[in-house]
Amino acid sequence: MSTLETYDPVAARPEQTAKAMEHGEVFTRSWIVDLILDLVGYTADRDLARLKIAEPACGAGAFLSAIAKRLSESCRAHRRDLSEAAQAVRAFDLLPTNVETSRNLVRAQLLADGWQSADVEDTVRSWIRQGDYLLEPEPREGYAFVVGNPPYLRLEDVPRDRTAAYRAACPTMGGRADVYVGFYEKALRSLAPGGALGFICADRWMHNQYGSHLREFVTSGFSVDFVLTMHDVDAFEEAVAAYPAITVISRKPQGTTVAADAGAPFQRENAAELLRWSQQADSELIEEPSFQAVRLPHWFTGSDFWPASSPARLAMLEYLTDHFPVLEDRSAGTRVGIGIATGADKVFVTDNPELVEHDRLLPLSMVKDIKSGTFHWGGKYLVNPWTPSGELVDLADYPRLRAYFAAHSEALRKRHIATKQPDRWYKTIDKVSQSLIGRPKLLLPDMKTTIHPVLDEGGFYPHHNLYYIVSDTWDLRVLGGLMISRVAQAFVEAYAVRMRGGTLRFQAQYLRKIRLPEPSHIDAKIQKALADAFERRDVDAATDASLSAYGMDHLPD
Repeated sequence: MSTLETYDPVAARPEQTAKAMEHGEVFTRSWIVDLILDLVGYTADRDLARLKIAEPACGAGAFLSAIAKRLSESCRAHRRDLSEAAQAVRAFDLLPTNVETSRNLVRAQLLADGWQSADVEDTVRSWIRQGDYLLEPEPREGYAFVVGNPPYLRLEDVPRDRTAAYRAACPTMGGRADVYVGFYEKALRSLAPGGALGFICADRWMHNQYGSHLREFVTSGFSVDFVLTMHDVDAFEEAVAAYPAITVISRKPQGTTVAADAGAPFQRENAAELLRWSQQADSELIEEPSFQAVRLPHWFTGSDFWPASSPARLAMLEYLTDHFPVLEDRSAGTRVGIGIATGADKVFVTDNPELVEHDRLLPLSMVKDIKSGTFHWGGKYLVNPWTPSGELVDLADYPRLRAYFAAHSEALRKRHIATKQPDRWYKTIDKVSQSLIGRPKLLLPDMKTTIHPVLDEGGFYPHHNLYYIVSDTWDLRVLGGLMISRVAQAFVEAYAVRMRGGTLRFQAQYLRKIRLPEPSHIDAKIQKALADAFERRDVDAATDASLSAYGMDHLPD
């Protein structure tokens, strides 16, 4: 037998891996289980003996106990014997102790419901088995439901042979993915047409790079029906920092989506209220002290990060995404880029205007130059090894430049880029784009708490800690007014990585998410108001003018 076939999840693992496995188990409160079962439609009024449900990692049986109770009630209501439901449940767990605990819990539930002990014993053993769900063959007939709380376990804490098997079975588990990514993929693949998945799980895959393959997989063939973010909710039996969210995804074309966010007061009665609202169609938004929710026409698509924001903000972002073009619009000649990376700033960046030949010094814009909100050049230059045509200069033509680079040869040659191309050892990582030098551009620092575009009228080249926006059609002061508004800030906040202290990363991939009205569609008075607000750095005025440009009357919280 192979290593995988004889795998013992405790004995076969080193101590630290076994502990990680145990820490991957987070036990779900009963009312959360009930909410998930209600959301996917696993209710006792249906003939559940004919609808197969799977629980991929049953743990101590939190979901199975509720499943058994509902299935038992359904059998009574539909006058079925328990034996008719022998194939209606499939539950797995790697740990033998969890399998035994779950069987005992379900056995007690079914006996309490009055079923015969012989039927109960056969049913329990049919329903719950030891096994690795990720490596189980897919069922011939798909499941109507897959529910549960997948284990929270990093792939690096899994033995290498099993990691390789997981990656082969679940291609969405790219990079440093968590094992739960595989549980999502496996569960979705096993759904019957119209079937529904309901998981409570960390929501990091929605917003991190390692979830990109799973996001693309989900939005290419499934419908995201319900997302409830509940980071501060007491959802588990133990206090854990798990960033949990309830996600319901079904195997059907994408329809409307309920996006909700719950706070610390959220409890069973609030969950029942949210469920009632989600199943009605008489309002698009509900705001209660313990939760907010909105009904969206559809969900976000592709492998890009899914936005994280309040339900009302998500509705606004979806509206803007549906109705306005992206910031980086080739038809408008608008482009987002990042300044030059050198690989050795101590060599390539100087404030000495006499260091090398004059035409080898390129005025460089730095983060400090835009700190005040107005561009004030600080006197830094790039020691430029590039010709206007994009070739490296011949050092023989520049004796002072040659002598300067030779003095720093050791530092330049040990860079990775130089070891790959030793004959081009004095190049910067990025080329200088000659066309960018004289162009007016909006400059934005990489890291800041609020969006901070500043106009460079031209003649300077941005350093790699600055992002820039250039355009053939926009008056950059008008564009700057839109960019300093809280509408643009909302886009970046929804997608960008937030660092300690609330600092955001204003990287090109997030700036490109911003949607803008077309310049020709903005009234002249509004354009003037935007430009004036940008000149004054008046965020409130810029936001008011931006809302008018978008045809909106307010910015939701």
